[in-house]
Amino acid sequence: MKKLLLFSVYFSLLGLIWAQGEHKRVLFVGNSYTEVNNLPLMVQRVAESAGSVLEYQSNTPGGCRFSQHCTNQSMNLIRQGGWDCVVLQEQSQLPSFPQSQVEEEVFPYAQRLVDSVYAHNPDGEAMFYMTWGRKNGDQQNAPYFPVLGTYEGMDSLLYERYLYMARQFDASVCPVGRVWRYLRANSPHIELYQPDESHPSVAGSYVAACAFYTLLFHRSPLSITYSPGIEERDASIIREAVQHVVFDTLSFWLRQSTDTSHVDTTQHDTTQVDTTQIDTTQVGIYGNQFPTQQSQFSIYPNPTVDVLTVSLPPQSSICVAILSDMSGRKIRSIPLTTDTSTFSLSNLPKGIYMLTLVSPSDRYITHVIKR
Repeated sequence: MKKLLLFSVYFSLLGLIWAQGEHKRVLFVGNSYTEVNNLPLMVQRVAESAGSVLEYQSNTPGGCRFSQHCTNQSMNLIRQGGWDCVVLQEQSQLPSFPQSQVEEEVFPYAQRLVDSVYAHNPDGEAMFYMTWGRKNGDQQNAPYFPVLGTYEGMDSLLYERYLYMARQFDASVCPVGRVWRYLRANSPHIELYQPDESHPSVAGSYVAACAFYTLLFHRSPLSITYSPGIEERDASIIREAVQHVVFDTLSFWLRQSTDTSHVDTTQHDTTQVDTTQIDTTQVGIYGNQFPTQQSQFSIYPNPTVDVLTVSLPPQSSICVAILSDMSGRKIRSIPLTTDTSTFSLSNLPKGIYMLTLVSPSDRYITHVIKR
């Protein structure tokens, strides 16, 4: 009799939550970064602890790419409809590869998936899962693309490409990689990686779960009470980091339009993506070495037509700016002798570049800029 009463209370509360609109149906499309630690189930438990209900399905074969998801069970699940959100996670390295390769192997298939989400789920949203740089960079591919040789370089490119896809293809983006970057700078004792220095630890997946809860329900992660067995002090630090990086700037990560005119393009030829429209105005990628000063650095205008200005905080130790192309090839070294310096980029081809500000002790801060 007591068990029956408990079940009755539980289902009454569940019905009340559903009636209040705190119920989401979410499809997770990805690979091992989503599968490890059963991230969808962790998001469900996080949501439940905060008084919300999440129903989910997933298709996450190891190493699976967007191009493969366009022709496997993921597309069938998308076309079933009824999803409030479809989460899209690309293979972990691919979005950080050279621009021409990403334009060919990532962007067209990302667009196909997003278009299919809206064609079959007009009241739903597509949401990209922004992942993170490997702990010490992608050493496997660094010999061919040097910028991948550090965590900062790889992570910066992942940020740029995922944000671009969200803006260009009309989707939201869950900035899990941004929260990892914040935690690496401010709480380095929390181990976010498995020993392979790539996949997430339980704490790393908890970061993702809290971030997804915040984006899916538009609610503060500070209301979450579930923790997947990590120390409560660390769980609290993670929730506060998600509050700072995600919830406090929620509108920046959410879909920018309500356009429902998308059509399913998976039966047609891939269209060329116009990457000249990429807007990196909001892209400031900061190294771990300057956590207290990062908001004081300013590089503008970005994008720029001709003259770029670098403004440094007072008494900054930064003494040189190194301009590189996206392959990591050094183009120019510019001494910075004053707090505000300007220099011309008019002789450079239009494109995306990286500007690294360096101090005598080899500490650095990197920005992605557009010419």
